[in-house]
Amino acid sequence: MAQHLRDEKISPSLVLCSSARRTRETLDGVQPGGEVEIEDELYGASENELLERLREVPDATDSVMLIGHNPAIQELALSLAGAGGRRADMERKFPTAALATLTVPDHWRELGPGSAELVAFVTPKELR
Repeated sequence: MAQHLRDEKISPSLVLCSSARRTRETLDGVQPGGEVEIEDELYGASENELLERLREVPDATDSVMLIGHNPAIQELALSLAGAGGRRADMERKFPTAALATLTVPDHWRELGPGSAELVAFVTPKELR
């Protein structure tokens, strides 16, 4: 996944990462760049709690990578994404280290169900 991020020039402005050991290991492995915030509140957060956290992101932040836990991450991505694209693949399985890329409204506070577009969904197995 780290190589995929480099190949696709994916470099978020802000990385929000759960404080759990496994998510921090993922962060260390992919080294996405940007400002990193390790947040205890993301560990065990529900889909709605993750959404509320994203709504707090300053509008000047143009991209965010969220490193967290299932099922909340999968539920959030499915809730935000409109129909089409690889949504069906994401519904079937959202494995560890999968990357869903969504475009979002101009203002983070406007983020809500169906407000984003799923532009890519990549799993580690596909990159082997």
